Amino acid sequence: MRLIENIVQLVTCRAEGGHGEVHPIADAAMVWEGATIRWVGARRELPAEYGGAERLDAGGGLVVPGLVDCHTHLAFGGWRAEEFTQRIQGASYLDIARAGGGIARTVRLTREAGEEALYHRARGFVREMIALGVTTIECKSGYGLDREHELQLLRIYRRLAETEPVGIVPTFLGAHVVPIEYRERREAYVALLLDELIPAVAAGKLAAGCDVFVEESAFTVDEARRILLAGRAAGLAPRLHADQLTSCGGAELAAEVGALAADHLEQVSDRGVAALAAAGVVAVSLPVASLYLGQPPMPARRLIAAGVGVAVATDFNPGSAPSYHLPFAMTLACTLQRMTPAESLKGATYYAAKALGLESRVGSLEAGKAADFALIDAPDLQTWVYHLRPNACRLTAAKGEIIWRAPAVSDPRALA
Repeated sequence: MRLIENIVQLVTCRAEGGHGEVHPIADAAMVWEGATIRWVGARRELPAEYGGAERLDAGGGLVVPGLVDCHTHLAFGGWRAEEFTQRIQGASYLDIARAGGGIARTVRLTREAGEEALYHRARGFVREMIALGVTTIECKSGYGLDREHELQLLRIYRRLAETEPVGIVPTFLGAHVVPIEYRERREAYVALLLDELIPAVAAGKLAAGCDVFVEESAFTVDEARRILLAGRAAGLAPRLHADQLTSCGGAELAAEVGALAADHLEQVSDRGVAALAAAGVVAVSLPVASLYLGQPPMPARRLIAAGVGVAVATDFNPGSAPSYHLPFAMTLACTLQRMTPAESLKGATYYAAKALGLESRVGSLEAGKAADFALIDAPDLQTWVYHLRPNACRLTAAKGEIIWRAPAVSDPRALA
């Protein structure tokens, strides 16, 4: 039995209440046993039965649920820094894709990289995300786009789930774009997904979900419907990249197929917003991509007002969102999407967990849930999200174990 105390503010992020209701507790304490939280509340109300627990001093810091990054493309080969400059000089995302760059370039580099190199690189990213307070990571395939390399990426994620101390949630994204070798044979590639890859992924228990990029440069609504329904029939929960660059009916399709989440939604229609709300689909905002692409962000205020839960994630990938810094994405959700700090945190915890179908276990600090939490060097939630720093996390715990501590730092005045 362990107890963390001397917490200036503990933010529980329980489900009840509005999107911005995060249920903070001042001068708090939390007790856990093994991997499970036993009690959370004000320190003065600590039950006597927990008085003998091993104590951990939070040093007057802020405690939040372990962050949940519910949209990443974690394993990939190479980077695409040249596209950063091309976009600054006026090229659009679609311009770059049509010229053979974008996703197609990363597919080529990923196929050329070996499985060991991809695994060790992704493992390094995971370790750095843990240091930021992240304890659950969704990881998409989608840079293999053939049987051999799509399954290779999913095997890498299974290996990470076995070797790393955080939750790894793999998603099959074979329908990212149509690969170059199938550009003139689209139906043959859709058939490969339906007849070979989805069955192989399901049989090998390699993924929890099936994702499709619904867009002019990727897959049509009709193609996506067939793929998502086949995935759902095989036990893979549907989710979509929807309405990112154009309003093409992705949100409406997400509602139709009962998707856990629709991600991006920068161009979502009013009809799409209403459909998401009626179906209870989580909208996953990806403000880092909006920043890098110079696009208008997801209309988070409109979605929240309609009753849609809005998650916040990084979209970590080598092209449009080359950052796995989820606290930075939370700050961008505030500045670009006009979400409050409380809404952004609930979006990166409870609603992110809901986008993965895991809200009964992770995403909030309450008795019976996983002892996944982060200790933050800040006096309150608002200050943490407002004051952008390289890393304000002091300690990360997952499944009841402390998996990362910030190294001791000498007095910064000594640097002068």
